[in-house]
Amino acid sequence: MEMIQFIEGGVTAAKGFQAAGVHCGIRKNRSKKDLGLIYSERPAAAAAVYTRNLVKGAPLTVTADHLENGMAQAVVCNSGIANTCAFDGVEKAEAMCRLAADALHIPAENVIVASTGVIGPSLPIEPIAEGMPSLVAALSETGSGDAAEAIMTTDTVKKEFAVTYMVGGKPCILGGIAKGSGMIAPNMATMLCFLTTDAAISAALLHEALLQVVEDTFNMLSVDGDTSTNDMVAVLANGAAGNPEVTQKDADYAAFLEALKTLCTRIVKHLAADGEGATRLMEVRVAGGKTVGDAKQIARSVARSSLLKAAIFGADANWGRVLCAIGYSGAQVDVRGVDMAFVSQKGRIPVCRDGAGIPFDEDTAKEILTQPEVMIDITLHDGEASATAWGCDLTYDYVKINGDYRS
Repeated sequence: MEMIQFIEGGVTAAKGFQAAGVHCGIRKNRSKKDLGLIYSERPAAAAAVYTRNLVKGAPLTVTADHLENGMAQAVVCNSGIANTCAFDGVEKAEAMCRLAADALHIPAENVIVASTGVIGPSLPIEPIAEGMPSLVAALSETGSGDAAEAIMTTDTVKKEFAVTYMVGGKPCILGGIAKGSGMIAPNMATMLCFLTTDAAISAALLHEALLQVVEDTFNMLSVDGDTSTNDMVAVLANGAAGNPEVTQKDADYAAFLEALKTLCTRIVKHLAADGEGATRLMEVRVAGGKTVGDAKQIARSVARSSLLKAAIFGADANWGRVLCAIGYSGAQVDVRGVDMAFVSQKGRIPVCRDGAGIPFDEDTAKEILTQPEVMIDITLHDGEASATAWGCDLTYDYVKINGDYRS
C-alpha cells in the first residue's frame, strides 16, 4: 500500500474544493468568525454519521434528509447557537440550506447544514442571510483555515489536516476540519468534523468506510463524558482526482479506508489535546483483550474516568483508578491478570502487574506524567484483541469554562 503523507490545506487541499469563513453577527464578538462554508465545484458522493443522543439538533435531521440520495455539493455551518431544542429549528436549518444554495446556484437538497453553540435559543436567520453573499464571495482554495475558525466555540486552536494517498494509480487527497473542546463523548462531542476528498468512491462504500472509521476514532474519544446533541462527521468525495470509481472492497477501497483512518486519528488526538481546560493529551492503549468489543469498552472506560483524569492533571500515578475503571467497564476481563504502565517522552514506568501494585519511584512517575502527552499502557491476558482511546486531564479551568458558557 502506498505511503500516506500529511500535507497542508485542510478541506481545500483536495482538488475542486473551496472554503470560507466570516463573521456575520450570530456571535457578539466581531473578532470571531461564526459562519463557514465548504463548496465542491462538482456534485459529490456524500455520507454522514450523527450523534446517538435522542435529543438531536435540527441541522442533523435536515442533513439526513438531504443525504438520502448520497449526494451533496456544499456544507454550511454556524457557531454560537446550536439550533437544538428550538421551536423553529428545522425551519431555520432549511433556510440556511436555501440561502447557501441560492448563492451557489445549486439545489438546496445538495447542502449539508450544521450548527454548534448554545442549546435552546432560536437561531436568527437575518445575520446569515446578510452574511451569505460575502461568505460565498470569500470562497477560495486557501479558505480552509477561515472555515475551521468559523466553526469553533470553546476551541483554543483550529483543527485542519490533510493527507495524500494513492487510489487506482492516481494521487488523491483527503482533508478535514473539525471543532470540539467540551461536551465530548461521541456516540456515533459538541463535535463537528467535515472531510473532503477528490477520490471517486461510491456513496454506499463511502458511508460504510465512514461508519467503520468513526467506531475506531471519534467513538474512542472522551473529553468529559457528555454526548452532544449536534455531533456530526460528514464526508464529500467529488472524484476530481480522476481515479476509477471505487465500487467494491478491493485494494483501492483499502487504501481509502487507511487514509481516512489516519486522518481521523490525527483529528481525534488534537480534539482530545484541546479539551476544555486540558493540559495533557491522554492516550489509553489496551492489548490482550478477549474481544475487540471488550478492549474498546475498557479503553473508553479508562479514558472517561473523572478520577483518573484529575490524577493525570496532578501528575499523580494513582494507578488504582485505572484498575477501578477497568473493573466497572462491563467488559469480560480477568482483573488478576492486568499489567499496567505509564508512558511519555520521559520514559516508561510499570506500576501494576497481575492486578496488583509493584514498587516504583514516585518522582520518576511524576516526571513522566507531567509531559503534554501521557499514555496509559494496559496489557490484559484474556486474548489477542486491542484498542486505543483518547482523552485529556480534568482541570480547574474545565469548571470555569462551563460555569459561564452562555455568558
